[in-house]
Amino acid sequence: MKRLAGIALAALALLGGRALADPIPEGPLPPGPPFIGEPAEPQPVVAPAPPQQPFMAPNERSNIHDDAYMSDAYQTAGPLGNAIEEATAALGGDCGTVTFDGRGRIVTVCVGVQLPTLYLLEPDTLATLASLPLPPRVPSSNPFQEFSGGGYFYLDDQDRAVIPTTSHHIFVVATREDAAGPSFEVERDYDLTAAIPESDRTTSALPDWSGRLWFVTRFGVVGTVDPASGTVASRSLGEEIENSFAVDETGGVFIVSDKAMYRFDADASGAPQVTWREVYPNSGIHKPGQVNAGSGTTPTLMGPSWVAITDNADPMDIVVYRRERDFTGSRTVCVQPVFSAGASDTENSLIGAGRAMIVENNYGYTGPTATQGGLSTAPGIERVDIDPDGNGCTPVWHSDERAPTVVPKLSLATGLVYTYTKDPEPPGPDAFDPWYLTALDFATGTTRWKRLAGTQTSFNNNYAPVTIGPDHAAYVGVLAGLVRLADTGAPPAGCTPVVPLRGEAGGAAGRTRIRPRCPGLPLVR
Repeated sequence: MKRLAGIALAALALLGGRALADPIPEGPLPPGPPFIGEPAEPQPVVAPAPPQQPFMAPNERSNIHDDAYMSDAYQTAGPLGNAIEEATAALGGDCGTVTFDGRGRIVTVCVGVQLPTLYLLEPDTLATLASLPLPPRVPSSNPFQEFSGGGYFYLDDQDRAVIPTTSHHIFVVATREDAAGPSFEVERDYDLTAAIPESDRTTSALPDWSGRLWFVTRFGVVGTVDPASGTVASRSLGEEIENSFAVDETGGVFIVSDKAMYRFDADASGAPQVTWREVYPNSGIHKPGQVNAGSGTTPTLMGPSWVAITDNADPMDIVVYRRERDFTGSRTVCVQPVFSAGASDTENSLIGAGRAMIVENNYGYTGPTATQGGLSTAPGIERVDIDPDGNGCTPVWHSDERAPTVVPKLSLATGLVYTYTKDPEPPGPDAFDPWYLTALDFATGTTRWKRLAGTQTSFNNNYAPVTIGPDHAAYVGVLAGLVRLADTGAPPAGCTPVVPLRGEAGGAAGRTRIRPRCPGLPLVR
């Protein structure tokens, strides 16, 4: 493959020997302080960590939802609100999936209106260390709700970015190091064109526990790739798939379409095979805030037995299923309504920690104009817990915060749920349209603090997540690039885990182990 050189650091501005990123231009700032509330004291919560997927980078560093279970929960501490400092980088696109390599550097794909680009970034300053243009985006009636082309990718156990592209190929991209600095090289190229219609779009790809590569497309193709030979096997569901999926250690691959929840396993030849299918409640309404008239969640795996999604009822429900291959009786654990009739939907995955699930309302978001000129979306973030006996679910709390589209995250070390909010203002051209990193108390749903990230459309995250880095900073992809928000001073103590990197002492057999230091704290089972 042709080697593509990284962007030279000498071409960037330097301060104290460190490269600087071009900042995102700021709009007018709203009156009042940029920080609202009080810094939080850590209130750690202990929940079982998802198992480490052997073919993915360490948990919390590998993909948009943090691990193979798509838990959106971190053992690592995030910001507590202590004199938060901000850095931004204008990168020409929304940096949706933010991952971290073994050196702690950011690997991300930033998707612009026309061109997705793979970046290697310095985590503190967000300066570009290397970049690689990817195949251009395909035309779409709503490009702000089109997630193909690199919006979903993962970092593998060799720190390679595995990226489904708009050209019906999957690129495996390695980082090369030499005297001139890091650069990207396409190390492997899997051709899916024979399995995917030209008009379709590859959305996501992930490995199963044996290393076999799975992929899904917007219009319902589910496929596998033998990583050694490149052999592709596929089948079409005739249903839309607009999110990513989850994998577990038993070989299960969990995919939700606009009609049903599926478990797939590979058959003896390696081809995708439906193990079970459960139709979920669906109003048939394509609500404002949805990509289609179906579930908007990537499935979330919880413990050894459960998989959770939201449906498309009115009001929307959290639906939890038993995910085993074989089960006698009903697979449905609960169908729990959330938010209000006529104003409930989501396009973001649930947070899953022990028995606890957190869901966000995105009703009303149809694109950036839905949050311009003082406008915002319907309120609501809620916590629902699976009952201790595993036979039902119970609401725990409701917050009226408005998070138009972010993938929220939970730090178990701090006991804070991190979201990205925008409050409504008096409508008109003079609206500031401020966006805030917002921290909620996991136990009660109370808003602990809000820190201004920026104003106007450039700081709209448009479905990108909050990501907690190994440096304890919060990163948010926005339409103009990437935002970093971090406490000043020492990181919080408490439940921060020891995470030996591959090749370091303590990393058994080259894998990563997570050993939380949280003695005496309650376990969320």
